[in-house]
Amino acid sequence: MKQTVKPGPTPENWNAEALFLKAQRYAERMATSDGDGWEQPFWSSLALELLARAALSNVSPALLVENDKDWSHLYHALGFAPLERKAPKSITVTEVFKRLAGIYPETFISENHSFCVVHTGRRNSELHSGEAVFEGIASSSWQPQFYAACKALLATMGLALTDFIDGSEAEVAEKLIAAAADKSARAALADVATHQKEWLALGDDERVSLADSSKIWATRHMGHRVFCPACSSVALVQGEAITPAVVRLDAEQGLVVETQDYLPTQFECVACRLKIHGLSRLAAVANNLANRFKKTSTYDAAEYYAKEDDYPDYEDDNNENF
Repeated sequence: MKQTVKPGPTPENWNAEALFLKAQRYAERMATSDGDGWEQPFWSSLALELLARAALSNVSPALLVENDKDWSHLYHALGFAPLERKAPKSITVTEVFKRLAGIYPETFISENHSFCVVHTGRRNSELHSGEAVFEGIASSSWQPQFYAACKALLATMGLALTDFIDGSEAEVAEKLIAAAADKSARAALADVATHQKEWLALGDDERVSLADSSKIWATRHMGHRVFCPACSSVALVQGEAITPAVVRLDAEQGLVVETQDYLPTQFECVACRLKIHGLSRLAAVANNLANRFKKTSTYDAAEYYAKEDDYPDYEDDNNENF
């Protein structure tokens, strides 16, 4: 039997490769956005939808097409020239997630499905209402689930996180996913409850004194200042650098400003003596403790750019003739 009508390439509207590359572009934009602002979760929601559409198109582009009475969209998605000039119509993103959950129930699990619906729903509110849904949202409240969903969607296409995002960011993503999945980390909640009970047993004057001391201590030590989940005193979170330092010159003030992103690894409060080690335990206790943070250092420009002394351990050589 001879096929007399031959299909051409899949249109970009429904082409898995085109959708994946666009999702990758948005993920790159997400990574370069301010982690404390609304831009990062917003761009992540766009990347997530396009990645999901790429995964469904990878099964068949026809699965992305909205049903139409005259089947012209379906015909076009299969690679044939459209029968008439009609704007291509795709299914809603919630339907995309629903179909993926049905096709890949063991890979794109219910937790992934639920998060994707909520996260892209926020995006719809951001775009179509006056509500600023992404403003002030903590990174630890969405990034672990976001990366877990991306990892599942990529797996359906035989890809890994490193095929989608930068290698260093992929390492961070794996740590966030592992921390969120660590059920044993919830034991840290018992430590918080114990320290809170001991804190409340102290007298009012002693609590005030310890809280004041903690505030001074946190100011003098390096770290990211947060409020203790047990006693509400000022405490510190410390972590490991996850991005190269970015250096810029503030010419007006004659200062060099160096910023670098960190992933939390430990917490300490000197007021109630609560200590928490490990990202998974920090995430289990409170979202704000597991948030990425930015360390900013300032230096005098003249000293920063000054040539280093070749002989720092020697006194000035004054070769005078006597």
